[in-house]
Formats: sequence, structure tokens, C-alpha cells
Amino acid sequence: MKKLRLLLMLAVSTTFLMTGCGKKEEVPEPEPEVVEEEQPQEVEVVEEPVMEEIITDDVLPEGKEYSSLTGEIIDKKLWKQRPLAIMLPTDKAAQPQYGIGNAGVLYECMEEGDMSRQMAIIEDWHDIETLGNVRSCRDYYVYWALEWDPILVHFGGPYYLADVVSRDDVYNITGCAVNSTSSAPGCNAFYRTSDKAVPHNAYTSGAKLIEQCENLGYSLTHNFDNFRAEHFLYAKGGKNTLVDAQGSFDATQVSLAKAFPYTKSSLEYDEATGLYKKNLYEKAQCDGTTGEQLTFENVIIQFAHYEVRDAKGYLSFQCHDDSHDGYYITNGKAVHIKWGKRGDYSPTKYYYDDLTQVEFNPGKTFIAVVQDDRSVNINGTEYTSDTQN
Repeated sequence: MKKLRLLLMLAVSTTFLMTGCGKKEEVPEPEPEVVEEEQPQEVEVVEEPVMEEIITDDVLPEGKEYSSLTGEIIDKKLWKQRPLAIMLPTDKAAQPQYGIGNAGVLYECMEEGDMSRQMAIIEDWHDIETLGNVRSCRDYYVYWALEWDPILVHFGGPYYLADVVSRDDVYNITGCAVNSTSSAPGCNAFYRTSDKAVPHNAYTSGAKLIEQCENLGYSLTHNFDNFRAEHFLYAKGGKNTLVDAQGSFDATQVSLAKAFPYTKSSLEYDEATGLYKKNLYEKAQCDGTTGEQLTFENVIIQFAHYEVRDAKGYLSFQCHDDSHDGYYITNGKAVHIKWGKRGDYSPTKYYYDDLTQVEFNPGKTFIAVVQDDRSVNINGTEYTSDTQN
């Protein structure tokens, strides 16, 4: 497979930049905080910030903008507001998650121990009363988070995380320190409950996070030197059905069981709504606040190069790259794509094989970042990466 030469002249960084649903559940009551601890390790992180122009040429009603997360029309005040990038577990004992249904973009990627974890990018979060439970982060999630210029919310993490979350441009709120040399900014935003066992019972809220942002001097509005208002390219004036896309094929059942073997995450297309319904453990994955199953307009399978860091099984993923491929799935169809990301704040861009940019349909997006030696099953057929390193 020829290496992707992106139209935007992507500069590949060869440095690893860390490289069913039931009734509505009761909201948990707070209990005294317990700190989650994780094993420290050591690694050096290299930063390569890149600047891009913001493109906002569309004519919209006064006071409105297109959401970077969903492509839907929103108030300009909300468009200027920093989203959350919040870490949420997939562990069976940790389900359900509260507030996850508010995510405009949801990432799922493997961690150590054959367990995946989720990162929810939430645009309208200020009034959410319960968020969580919140779990620890890994450094590669931070590089995907930085694309959105967010407030990063997590509950500690391994030593590999320490350097990147200590950067001045990372607006970090954590329930515990990453290691003995780091701090725990915003730790008072979290509380523990009795509904689940530690470490699956740490929660926060929009109000608590706002309070800690104010205490820490974190701006709640975007830094437009870093924020890329144009992230995904959205279809305008009609739906991208993929029906006439070259090489497209049916994709009504998407199994990630071989990519995420413990959770066996999957998606099924609902023709009545035109959305993909998300499952965990072969059951509907629901928001604990609403009791509603997670649904997505767009699904991305993003194969990525990875390495095992140590004997404990900690992983690293190559986030800055232009050599890997995947699949774009929408409207019951799938098509082979390529992807590229050139800098910390640069959005990951997705391209058809002819190098024209993928047009997303307005709505929510699920991104499964899959190790490039694993496969996904779409309508009964196994698909692997064509570009393993």
C-alpha cells in the first residue's frame, strides 16, 4: 500500500508522541474520596505543536455556528466553549456510565490487560449533574484530546502520562497525582459513592468542574491559537449515503470482539433511525442518567501502529502518522479509508483511497482505534489493516 501523501502536506512525525437498556437509574450520592493509585513508569514525551488556519466560511444565522464535534448548528457561545475530554471505563463492574450519552465524539481504544477504555468529548457539559464514573488516562488519549482544545478530566494514570499532563497547554483536572513528583490539580471536583466498589465509583459534575477551572485559572473558552474549528468535513446539502462510493459494501453489523476481546464492543445499524446502536458485553450500552442506548451517525475504524512498553503491558500508540488505514461506516455501508495527523492540535483527517476527504454526516461519531495486527468483523467478514508497520 502506498504511503498516504495528504493534500494538506502532512509532515509525518516518526517520533512516538505517546507516542437491554433498562429504566433510568438513581443518581449516586457522594461519599468521602478515595484515591486511585497506578504503577509509575518513566518515559520522555516530545511535543511538536503545529499551527493551522480556522475555516468558518459558511453563512449561518446570526449567533450560530456549526459544531466541530457533530456538524450541527449550535449557539456561537457554545461553539466558543471548551469541551470536556473525560475518561470513562468499559469494565463490566463499572457500567453504566453517567453523562456518556452527551458525547459528540466517543473514542474507544485498548489499554493494558486486553481491556479497552473510552474518552468522551462532550460539548455542552456545564449543567450535567453527574459525570462518571471517571477512570485513569493514558498519554495517547491526550494527543487525541488536544485536537479539541478541551478540559481533560481523569483519575490519575501511569508515569507515562506525567510529562504531557504537566504541560501548560493541557488543562488537566485529575482525582489523584500521576506520580510522586506531580500534583493533582482540581482533585476536589471528584467524589466517591457506595453504588460501586473502588475504583469504579469516582464521579464529578459540570458545576464542580467549573469551580475547579476557576480555581486553577483555566479558561472555559477556546484558545484559538490551538483550536481547529474545522475538524471533520461534514456533508452539506444532503446525506453522504456511501451508496455510490467506490468500493463501498454493506455494514449493518460491526463486531469489535477481536479488537476489544474483553468487552466485545459492537454496533448494529438501525434502518428506522439511520443510526448505529452501541453494545458492550453483547448488551446495549446505555447512559445511566437517561437509560438510553448510545447511538452514532458515523463510525470510524482507525487502525494504528502500537508497541508494548514494558512487562506490565502498558501500550503506546502512534498518534501522529500518515501511513495507516481504516474504514468509514455510515448509513448501513462501509468504505476503506486512510487517515493522517501531523501535530498535537491538528485534527485527525480521514480520506478515501483517491485522497479526497471523507464527508461525515452531521451527528455523533464513534472512533474505535484498533491495533494494526488485530481485525474487525463487518457483516461476517474479517477486515485487517493493509498498512501494518
